[in-house]
Amino acid sequence: MYQDKTLACRDCGQEFTFTAGEQEFYAEKGFQNEPTRCKDCRSSHKASRNNNSGPREMHDAVCANCGAATQVPFLPKNDRPIYCSECYAATRSR
Repeated sequence: MYQDKTLACRDCGQEFTFTAGEQEFYAEKGFQNEPTRCKDCRSSHKASRNNNSGPREMHDAVCANCGAATQVPFLPKNDRPIYCSECYAATRSR
């Protein structure tokens, strides 16, 4: 059903083979797009994403349930309640 395809890497320009097995795997996973990078560039891109993320920026907030000071990885807005870890875990288990 699937046949090997030759594609060009968008980063290095080298041609690479998108094998029939890889195409079948992509179809099973529901992926819509063909790969745009060769294996080496894909690995390099993935590694650079993981190494450049650094620590998350945290923002101070006050728990809407118990009033404790807490930190969250997003900028708090007044339209939604913010919970500390304990209160958040308690609301998730309900």
